[in-house]
Amino acid sequence: MTEASALLRRIRVWLVLFIVCLVLSGVTAFPLVTELRLMDEALTGWASPVGDAFPGLVEWIQRVREGLETADTRYPFLLYGTDWLAFAHLVIAVAFYGPYRDPVRNIWVIDFGVIACAGIIPLALICGPLRGIPFWWSVIDMSFGVFGVIPLLVVRRHIKRLEALTEPVAVRAGAAA
Repeated sequence: MTEASALLRRIRVWLVLFIVCLVLSGVTAFPLVTELRLMDEALTGWASPVGDAFPGLVEWIQRVREGLETADTRYPFLLYGTDWLAFAHLVIAVAFYGPYRDPVRNIWVIDFGVIACAGIIPLALICGPLRGIPFWWSVIDMSFGVFGVIPLLVVRRHIKRLEALTEPVAVRAGAAA
């Protein structure tokens, strides 16, 4: 296996991981009411040791559950916004097929992802307090940007190495002159 093919394999493995995480993040935004009910029941049932250790988490989950159930019952159109959030995650995941197929030509998608990950932090810090989100929950939200950027930076570095290995000889010769 050549160094270029090994790099391409690593790039694709990291991209598949990133795409799977985006898809999971998107798909789980559809059944929020059910998820919150299950989480609330878990924290007050079989996972009560966790709930006992983090009473603020239990209160927050119960508050969010109540809000979502009320919205679902009285104002279901509000949850349409989370459907669009889910759809956006799925569409963004599809965009990463471009770098999977041709990493060097589509490195811009990786740069877009890095910028999006960085944008999560100011969004959480600004909108979290405006919407009454506890700071510790905003930290959890920001962690998606922090942990999401790691595979993208690894992929970007690998793409740059792949580009250097595969650029035409004439370009290298011209650059040397």
